[in-house]
This record gives sequence, C-alpha cells and structure tokens, in this order.
Amino acid sequence: MTRPRRPMPPPLKPPAPGLWRRTPPAIFPPIFGLFGLGLGWRAAGQAFGISPGFGDMILGAVAILFLFALVAWLAKPLRRPAVVLEELRVLPGRAGVAAASLCLMLLAASLVPFAPVLALGLALLATLAQAAFIILLTYVMRTGPAEGRVVTPIFHLSFVGFILGGLVANALGHHEVAKWLLWAMLVPAGLIWGISARQLLARVPPAPLRPLLAIHLAPAALFAIVAQGAGLEGAAYAFMALAAAIFAALLVALRWLTASGFSPLWGAFTFPLAAFATALITVSQGVGPMAWAGGVLLAGATITIPLVAFRILKMWASGPLAAKTNAAEA
Repeated sequence: MTRPRRPMPPPLKPPAPGLWRRTPPAIFPPIFGLFGLGLGWRAAGQAFGISPGFGDMILGAVAILFLFALVAWLAKPLRRPAVVLEELRVLPGRAGVAAASLCLMLLAASLVPFAPVLALGLALLATLAQAAFIILLTYVMRTGPAEGRVVTPIFHLSFVGFILGGLVANALGHHEVAKWLLWAMLVPAGLIWGISARQLLARVPPAPLRPLLAIHLAPAALFAIVAQGAGLEGAAYAFMALAAAIFAALLVALRWLTASGFSPLWGAFTFPLAAFATALITVSQGVGPMAWAGGVLLAGATITIPLVAFRILKMWASGPLAAKTNAAEA
C-alpha cells in the first residue's frame, strides 16, 4: 500500500530588503535643509534678541535624524563599497552623497557653541569627506558616458560645498580661513552659474529636473553669510543682491519649476530657502526691513521645509523612495 503523497510546501519568498538595504542618498538633501532651518532660527534669535532655544532644539533633533540616516546609508557601502560609485552615476545619488558630507559640516556648525573642539574635528572630517567625494565623482564622470559630465546645479554641492566651512571658521574666530574659503569658492560657483545660464538659453530643462535649479540660490546666500561673518560688509551686500535676484527669478518661475509635481528632487528647494532666509537676517545687522523679511521667510520655511522632508522620509520608510532614486541596491 502506497503512502499518500505529502503536498509540496510553497517556495520560500525571498525576504524583502530591509531599511538598511534600501536607503538611498536622496534622504540627505531635506536633512541638509532642516539643518539650515535650525541655524536660521539660531541667527534669528541673535538678531531679534530672543532665546536661541528653538533653533537649538531643531538642531538637536535634526542631528539625531542625520546620524540615524547616515548609519542606515553606510550599511550599504560597508557590505559592498562599489555601491557608492554606482550611486554617483545618477543625479539624485550625486546630490544625496554630497549633501551627506555637507550635513556633517552643518553638524559641526551646530556644535560650536557647546563643544568647539569637537566642532573643529567634525569640520575637518567633513572637509576630508567632501574631498574624497570629489575624487570619486571625478573618476565616475571620466569613466562614464559623456552625458554624465554635463554641468548641473548639483555641481554647486559638489565643488562649492566647502564654503560651509566658512560658517564654522567664523564661529570659531578663524576669519582669515573664512575669507580664503570665500574667494576660493567664488571661482567654481561663477563658472557653474555662467555655464548653467548658457544652458538655459540653449534648451529648456525637462520638467522633472527643474527643481534642481533652486540650488543656484544657495551659494550666493552662503557667500553673503560668510562674508558678513568675516567682516566683509561690502561683499556681503553684493552677494545678498545676487541672492535676491536669483530668489526673485525662482519665485516668478515657481509654477514652471514644480510643473511635474512632487518628487524626491524637491529636497533641492529646502536648503537654498533656509540659506536665503538666514542671509537676510544675518546681513541686515539688526532689526530692520531686511531682517523682518528674513524672519517672515524663515517662518514660512519652518512650515515648508519640514513638510517636504516628511514626505521624502516617509517615502524612504515605506519603500518607494528607494525604487525611484536608488540606482544601486545592495
């Protein structure tokens, strides 16, 4: 008598990749913007004579979020280092990896009032990380297709991001270092602005990539902040005028910039907005019309930036962000 056959068990499904395997670098631009928001409120506290506690509270919360996101993202290259090169082949990856090292610099700026020695160490580490990123990016562009070498606004994050070191240098009293960084970073920023302007005249960028144009505002605003902190008042007002012109152009073109609807690239709106509001408050040197304009803009950014960051981070937690932006799954 034959035994009845047991039904074959269903094949095991491969486990879905967890949070540590699907963390795209696109999470870092909105965190970068949140850091800028906290530093903006710290500047507002000094300008308007109010407690800096609100800004410090934002910076503390964002620091925890950044460290968690950094550990989650580093889990991929620690298992397979080549994943970094793969992510640098696409624009969201380039923007995200650059923003990660720049977040480290803003973390240093956040810590200056509480732990200046630690802040200096983190600033040096961020500088090395940014330099390593540029070396890897240069290698990827030289070995990749020609279209990957086209200048984009993301180049500001890559090659002008060292200007954030000027924030830390000024806060620590090293104003000569801040001046040196300011004039050195003006060269690549000017080249990127010029090439991008010529590109805009030659062809209309595709709608999904238009939010990246907002990044052009960030260097002008940061130059104004660093120049003011280093005692270069005339230069600060000149950069402020440039930043105001770029902001006005972006504001007029806002519907055109957002024509494709919400996407992870909206993270590019966050840090330029925070930097411009902070520049208005910082360069005004007291409570005046410019400072009040910056305060109103900062209040609006306090609503806008967390909303954008929340939507992008929610996409990360639920999975779609990795599917849309992560070119290199571990």
